[in-house]
Amino acid sequence: MVNTVSPSRRAVEAARITDAQQALAAARAVAAQALPGAALRDRERRYPLEELALFSQSGLGGITLPTPYGGAALPFGVLAEVFRLISAADPALGQIPQNHFGLLRLINEIAPHSLKEKIFGAVLAGQRIGNGGPEKNTKHTLDMRARLTATPRGLRLTGDKFYSTGALFADIVAVKALNDGGEPVLALIPTPADGLAIIDDWSGMGQRTTASGSMALRDVLVAADHVLPLTHLTARPTIQGAVSQLIQAAIDAGIAQGALDEAQAFIRERSRPWVDAGVARNADDPYILADVGRLDTELAAANALLRRAARVLDEVDAQPITAESAARASIAVAEAKVLTTEVALRAAEKLLEWGGSRATLAEYGLDRHWRNARTHTLHDPVRWKYHAIGAYTLNGHLPARHSWI
Repeated sequence: MVNTVSPSRRAVEAARITDAQQALAAARAVAAQALPGAALRDRERRYPLEELALFSQSGLGGITLPTPYGGAALPFGVLAEVFRLISAADPALGQIPQNHFGLLRLINEIAPHSLKEKIFGAVLAGQRIGNGGPEKNTKHTLDMRARLTATPRGLRLTGDKFYSTGALFADIVAVKALNDGGEPVLALIPTPADGLAIIDDWSGMGQRTTASGSMALRDVLVAADHVLPLTHLTARPTIQGAVSQLIQAAIDAGIAQGALDEAQAFIRERSRPWVDAGVARNADDPYILADVGRLDTELAAANALLRRAARVLDEVDAQPITAESAARASIAVAEAKVLTTEVALRAAEKLLEWGGSRATLAEYGLDRHWRNARTHTLHDPVRWKYHAIGAYTLNGHLPARHSWI
């Protein structure tokens, strides 16, 4: 499917969330609405527009904003649990706003007060921010060819982006580019904008309804006060990358939970026992019982590390951030990411094994769990998490500073 026109977005009047209980209740409500249609949306690449509208209307988009700007400044544990709950129902829906929160964190770090007031106010009113960072045909994910150029007609941005998760559904897109001095900047562009085309060409086998495809910018006008320099971010320690990775891990934990939940229901209600098992129900097969118990334990461990990582982020964020404290946050999140990656893949694969041949039938859509897990966990290679953890633990080496650690 290729579409250069964003899906229509209705104006929403967002509720104001003030505490963790409200946020978790809202996340459960979004998940409850998303779950029944998740398999059909995946099969038909049908976007979760109603569920996204509920997400925004409920006020979930503003739960991390600072209190001076009207936000709830809820802890990272709440943010992770919101993403885990929603992703257990539909991880594509969970992934769409992931960059929204990372970008809000970045804007709070580097934007002047006047721009924060404007952007944060829009978010509290129900608007969403989409991503325009990575590019497809560069040497690596940090390499950029997009350019923001000063002209007699104002600042103009030209370039091509990919993995633009959330952009098709966004009211504001945040696009990284190099300015005339070769320095990286972040341009915040309200949508729609002349010269901006968000192209619905995401063809990934999993996370099929995230619209994580292309963005083409041709001479797009950018307001000067909506351009933020990024150079100094690499010169001082932050937890920007750790926050991004925490959300990624929470989505994977949700995928694992969704696969395990559906596996248990399928085993009990739709599958039949193996002929040699000597049991009347597949749910009494001793090998399946052991497998389910093992996976349930592994998921509990992954969720515990996810919660611990969130607590470390809160502790680090409460004090002036140093290179050492930022590293501690990144490593704590990396440890959680290792387990959430592994258990998501294992639960999604075991689901098919436990259900037998009929579990592969298209009418059930159970393969979406593995496709989603395999696709989303490729966001950054878990093998490098092991490397970072080992280098830190054994030799005290601090991990790299970017959004993938």
